[in-house]
Amino acid sequence: MTRWSNWAGTAHASPQRVHQPRSVADIAETVATVAAAGHSVRAWGSGHSFTAIAVADSDALDLTRWTGIEKADVSTGLVTVRSGTTLRQLNAELDALGLAMTNLGDIDAQTVAGAISTGTHGTGAKFGGIATQITALELVLADGSVVSCSAQERPELFAAARVGLGALGVITTVTLQCEPSFVLSAQERPEPLEQVLEGFDEFAANNDHFEFYWFPYGRNALVKRNNRLPADAERKPLSRLKQFVDYDLTENIAFGGLCRIGRAVPKLVKPLGGFASQVLSERDYSDVSHRVFVTHRGVRFTESEFAVPRESVLDVLAELRALVPRLENPVMFPVEVRVAAGDDIWLSTAHGRDSAYIAIHQFTGMPYREYFAAFADIAGQVGGRPHWGKMHDLDVHTLRTRYPRFDDFLRIRKEVDPAGVFTNTYLDRVLGPLT
Repeated sequence: MTRWSNWAGTAHASPQRVHQPRSVADIAETVATVAAAGHSVRAWGSGHSFTAIAVADSDALDLTRWTGIEKADVSTGLVTVRSGTTLRQLNAELDALGLAMTNLGDIDAQTVAGAISTGTHGTGAKFGGIATQITALELVLADGSVVSCSAQERPELFAAARVGLGALGVITTVTLQCEPSFVLSAQERPEPLEQVLEGFDEFAANNDHFEFYWFPYGRNALVKRNNRLPADAERKPLSRLKQFVDYDLTENIAFGGLCRIGRAVPKLVKPLGGFASQVLSERDYSDVSHRVFVTHRGVRFTESEFAVPRESVLDVLAELRALVPRLENPVMFPVEVRVAAGDDIWLSTAHGRDSAYIAIHQFTGMPYREYFAAFADIAGQVGGRPHWGKMHDLDVHTLRTRYPRFDDFLRIRKEVDPAGVFTNTYLDRVLGPLT
């Protein structure tokens, strides 16, 4: 047995067998063998989901040896990448080709398959999640067959599998619509929270990529505005010293130290949170897009995130602000707020509606359950949908009411995996057991 845990330490497993395929044929053979034996199998990415979505009790597919770009057409921007490739590796290889992803989140440690399967997204009122950039997928189904799907070929499987939770098959390759490399300007600065909330709709509409971090117990928010520059724009990246001071020293080493003090002495959390919001730094720079989108996260935490209708975000934030002072345990980590365009992917958290994402966090080792549950209730009042890779307690009965195409997804799941080869306890809760 191999002992496995995710990045946050919130999920653990001891699978009986771990397979490390090097080809599509290897993946297909493994799945067919596991299915014939009546066992289950889960694919492993980087373990960056906070939920137990990747937990494998019987067999696990470790995709770390199935990586890299398989083919790329620079003229069209179509790139086919192997599913075990991390976003960090993909960004580097795209950069070498003069290409880039249209939008990204702020962490690049996830695998391509893991990121799309859980609905990973970035920010931008005109931009969808990473899954909206997919033009085709190749999967190994429960019987070991290898199939392709796109908007033209097996369109229903495509609509389901772009955010498929690993419930439909093992993704082997992903074809992405990329674009020529571009430069982003970045403006990051502290601003009074009330001012940010008052201008939220304007800021989201007038910037390509807009988000902010609210520090509980503080008056300031850290606001990030990223905007695309002309193709011939000169890059003005941060100096190495500025990067070290602002990101490594301040946002990771120093903030991590404050978090550890707060965990050891909870009564200090409120003054420490207020202090953190007062010492936020300001920076203006520009660089290749993925170097602006991505931020190094060296301080570990637990996270819950809900997508709510764009028009409800300020009401939800007002209730969240009223909740925090009433909690038995204080909150050491900031709240992140982002926006995204609606899409047509069946289990996408932005399905059918423009959305705002509110992510709440707690420093690792500090109590979070009361906070997360209360926030889920607040988001639930406006039909909030939990991020599939982040902590929540919702089950199939509640989730069915929040996704118009939920039963269509279950129908496709039943067709391609009738025996539940790809299921686990998490999927049994959120999708229901296969019967």
